[in-house]
Amino acid sequence: MTVLSNRLGGTTGVELEADPPAALLTEDGQARTLGAKIRAYVALTKPRVIELLLITTLPVMFLAAKGVPDLGLVLFTLVWGTMSAGSANAVNCFIDRDIDAKMRRTRRRPLARHQVSPGAALVFGAALGVISTVGFLITVNALAAALSVGAILFYVFVYSLVLKRRTKQNVVWGGIAGCMPVLIGWAAVTGSLAWTPFVLFGVVFLWTPPHTWTLAMRYREDYAVAGIPMLPVVASEKRVVVESLVYTWATVLCSLALWPVAGLTPVYGAVAIILGAVFLVEGHRLLARVNRGLTGALLRPMRFFHLSNSYLALLFTAVAIDFLFQ
Repeated sequence: MTVLSNRLGGTTGVELEADPPAALLTEDGQARTLGAKIRAYVALTKPRVIELLLITTLPVMFLAAKGVPDLGLVLFTLVWGTMSAGSANAVNCFIDRDIDAKMRRTRRRPLARHQVSPGAALVFGAALGVISTVGFLITVNALAAALSVGAILFYVFVYSLVLKRRTKQNVVWGGIAGCMPVLIGWAAVTGSLAWTPFVLFGVVFLWTPPHTWTLAMRYREDYAVAGIPMLPVVASEKRVVVESLVYTWATVLCSLALWPVAGLTPVYGAVAIILGAVFLVEGHRLLARVNRGLTGALLRPMRFFHLSNSYLALLFTAVAIDFLFQ
């Protein structure tokens, strides 16, 4: 149960982390106090990234239950899901420690600053994965546990080790890992899968590329220095914007497909139409700016990025509360 670099709301994870006071570090950068060590290990799990899991998992559980799900089940699913995501993120930090040190956006992560040793980070990530899997098996169900393990393995071995450094399609296919929470949330409630969670899976899958690419436009130099072939590094700004707009249209259409597939009320339909219209308008505005010859910061890609955060959060909120109108 994990996610790439998808982030929501004002806590996007793109802000530079503040340097810890020198008094809290040893000469080699290791955390000196217990509190500093705990904060360093928590940072390995990328808490801001995990926020996406809560916003996509919980509404799906409401939808699967056709009302308020068992609160104990919700708690266990979110706790183990958070640990599962933290496992994948910690191992990702271990794998990416070389490029994290080069990128302005990530160079203050614990491994890049030597606050945690690589070996300790790897053990920590593996331990979280084992605990979360056992937790899912004991308190939720085997299907949710299997999906969680699959997400961890995909994020670590397919995305982090293969796709990220080798192809401009890295976030397209790597985004599969970030879609798994919707399947896990549904499986936790029903013990099975159906077309409805797969449509929501499609929404997140299609939403991920334009969301990530517009962020990468802002930090293009970071990715170029680190040798990561993100689309904005290897393609023109116009191509990035056009491809982002294609995925944006596909995202909105997929969100509307959920309406009949899940049997949702006109309330969800109205929300999806309004949110989709706003999302598309901003995408076309971005295209208009690039067509006028604007470039770099003048394109304001972060406007689209932040709007995409709000779009997904509000859409899934509509999914969660739709049962109130049935």
